[in-house]
Amino acid sequence: MTAVLHAPVDPRLFPPDKQDWTVDDLASLPPDLRYELIDGRLVLPSPTGIHQILGQKLAAALERNCPKGYSPVTDYSMKVDHENEPRPDVVVVHDSVLARTPAPIEKAILVVEIVSPSSHIRDTLGKIRVFAEAGVPTYLIVDPVTFDHGIELSEFRLGENGYDLITSTSGIFETEVPYPMKINVSALTALRDKYLAAQEES
Repeated sequence: MTAVLHAPVDPRLFPPDKQDWTVDDLASLPPDLRYELIDGRLVLPSPTGIHQILGQKLAAALERNCPKGYSPVTDYSMKVDHENEPRPDVVVVHDSVLARTPAPIEKAILVVEIVSPSSHIRDTLGKIRVFAEAGVPTYLIVDPVTFDHGIELSEFRLGENGYDLITSTSGIFETEVPYPMKINVSALTALRDKYLAAQEES
């Protein structure tokens, strides 16, 4: 599998003929480099400011009622296996692992991915399988790019054969699993639209 690189890179760090990456290869990368490893594919994401703001708002919503001993964290690497080290936009993880990176995926009870034009297939196909096989109980996909009616939040819960789609909404998302939470998705759409309008005016 070919590494997916979204920024200028030093060929000494990223050999052009390298096909499959493993977590062992990541040790040679700069410690401050933002990357993901999905099924042996190295990805260097470059999220927009809107993407990052949405992540911050979601983390704040998930912090309310968060179980004792757990915290929502943005942009945090999680180790799954030899070929997968995803970096969810938001992950609710046990406090005992917050001092290290990557953290073991077994300590996560919920992950959130915000879809971007370049990550749609990765978030909705690749990562959904990776997180399901790792046993993460809940996976939320927040899609601000696909639907005309606004941002869509989809909730997936782990079942016997992977994730089951529980609900999708562009309004108010509420659930009791894995803990009580409420997310105003329509407010996220309004926020996104505000920043998009500012971009068009500049």
